Amino acid sequence: MKEISDASLAEVRHRKRMQRKKEVVDAGIARATQARGVIVLHTGNGKGKSSAAFGMVARALGHELRVAVIQFSKASNSTGEEAFFRRQSGLAYHVMGEGFTWETQDRERDRHAAAAAWDRACEYLADPAYDLVVLDELNIVLKHQYLPIESVIETLRQRPGMQHIIITGRAARPELIELADTVTDMHEVKHAYKVGVRAQKGIEL
Repeated sequence: MKEISDASLAEVRHRKRMQRKKEVVDAGIARATQARGVIVLHTGNGKGKSSAAFGMVARALGHELRVAVIQFSKASNSTGEEAFFRRQSGLAYHVMGEGFTWETQDRERDRHAAAAAWDRACEYLADPAYDLVVLDELNIVLKHQYLPIESVIETLRQRPGMQHIIITGRAARPELIELADTVTDMHEVKHAYKVGVRAQKGIEL
């Protein structure tokens, strides 16, 4: 009998905790009355910043939103996400980088590529027909000062009111962190690369 009684008591305690949690969650939902575009920032040294962004791209396309992707530092070799998303309607996809900075080893070429990518991004950031714009690895070009941060911040502020932005890349500038509505800092705990496992299709590529 005691065993049954203890189990019943645990169930009652659990139900009360979940009721209290529901009240807190419901109150938070009730307070969230704004409807506007948000800036989501994925940064940090951990894996998954761009992957998380592309998960949100899939979500947006599922709701039939129009999406633009501009990749600032990815090289021209195709990735799995590019191969998949280029087949989707409602999506503009631009690979504008010359590759990672340690590969190019040419600051002026990287600066020129970043400027061209930003010019393309600005076309979408001024177009209210696009619901979501992904600026993949923008943090990297800002870290290396290939673009003026003040101009980037001002353009993001002036975008259409319902347009959402996702920015990825390590070492996000403090100005972007302050501007963004949602910021996730991804920390690396372990990575297969550190023990000699090469990049795998469908995982890193």
